[in-house]
Amino acid sequence: MSIFYQVAATGVVSYLCLSMGIMYTWPSSTLVLFSSENTTLNRPMTETELSLLGSLSSISALVSTPFSSYILDTIGRKYCCLIFSLLQVISWLLVSFFYTVEVVLTSVILSGFCCCATLAVPIYVNEICQDSIRGSMCSGAMVFYGLGMLISYLMGGYMSYDAMNYACLAITILGVLLLLLLKDSPTYLMSKGREKEAAQAIAFYRGTKVKSKVVEEELKALRMSLNPVLDDDVVTPEEEKLNADLKERPKVSMWSFLKKSRSTRRALFMLIVLYTTSMFQGLTVIQVYAEPLFAEAIPTMSPTICSVIFAVVMVVAGFIAAYLVETAGRRSLMLYATFGSGICCIVLGTQIHLHWGPHWLTACFIYVYGVVYSCGAGTVPFVMGAEIFLPEIRSFASMISIEWSIICGFVVLFLFNPIVSAIGLGPIFYFFAAVCFISTIFCYFYLPETKGLTVDAIQLLFAKPKRRNIIP
Repeated sequence: MSIFYQVAATGVVSYLCLSMGIMYTWPSSTLVLFSSENTTLNRPMTETELSLLGSLSSISALVSTPFSSYILDTIGRKYCCLIFSLLQVISWLLVSFFYTVEVVLTSVILSGFCCCATLAVPIYVNEICQDSIRGSMCSGAMVFYGLGMLISYLMGGYMSYDAMNYACLAITILGVLLLLLLKDSPTYLMSKGREKEAAQAIAFYRGTKVKSKVVEEELKALRMSLNPVLDDDVVTPEEEKLNADLKERPKVSMWSFLKKSRSTRRALFMLIVLYTTSMFQGLTVIQVYAEPLFAEAIPTMSPTICSVIFAVVMVVAGFIAAYLVETAGRRSLMLYATFGSGICCIVLGTQIHLHWGPHWLTACFIYVYGVVYSCGAGTVPFVMGAEIFLPEIRSFASMISIEWSIICGFVVLFLFNPIVSAIGLGPIFYFFAAVCFISTIFCYFYLPETKGLTVDAIQLLFAKPKRRNIIP
């Protein structure tokens, strides 16, 4: 029964990613409309404006993400997600009732602020779920993002412009109402000294009573994780015995973590590399520019049908990734999936470049690539970003890595169309393949396995050897 409550709560939180999936793939179904003479807007968009339509959200996300860490730790995980949901509602209100290029681009900028949900949702889910299902639940956000893509492609292909916008508005309003039913993260409540509310939140997410043994044990674990001993501190057996007698260790500031904790710095560096390679492996481009990409790569097939099938494949891939991340583990999954993505990119690039097979084969390769990518670089960095940092530094460290991934995403999306015009679509996938193979080598040497481990145990994986010997 406890699992049911956690899965249900994860679904509500991850619903925000469904709304994101709709908004960020919306340009795919509107690019042709906005550039045509029969556009619903006041005038056709220029080439620059069309590029901005797909990439402006990355700019606003880049600006807003540094503040998301502060918001997460100030008002809490729940209300942070509520703010992002309300911003999505405002974005769809603008698109639904105004028909000018400037307002549409403004709504895209506003929707980009919601990209902070990629930081908030995994952290929120990680802090309300037990370690045994943490990975699968965090990867559930990617499943909902895939569902959002599917809904966006279906509505874009089979609904009118206005009907689609009204439907999306209703979907985002529902997300706000669902979030109101949840309680905030127990970790956040404990960090603010609200232990009674934290106990109530744990009881809510475990489906048990506040005075139960389960709640008492989790509260005890939270107290310990919120008062850590940093791995660069000198720890002797005598000090360990003294610390065991203390009810609470002194609070350590965020900057002290970065300065004194080598494990935190190493974990942050590893996560930044994972996000960088994830963005430059190319699937983001396919998601945002799906319809025009399929139209060019597979001219004999309907781009709308190809996009819808692609979204269905991504949803299925999300469920596969959610299963494998807990069974195969993070490291093995990232290694094999990333190497497989590189092979897919080479095959796909040569097919588009040299046309050695029928056009339908191109679609098959894109779908296989989407599945393999989702199982590795599309899931593992988001799961690990929510679990490898101590609670005191989790929001800030995750913010830094997400901020960098947004920069990479903007570069990829903004440069994609000009590069395609210059060298063609096929050769771009050779570059994506190179990134995949570099990522595989990095993961083989530096990526540890974190499946099923507590945050304290994960920190020891990044600590100095002598520190690993001090604490078993």
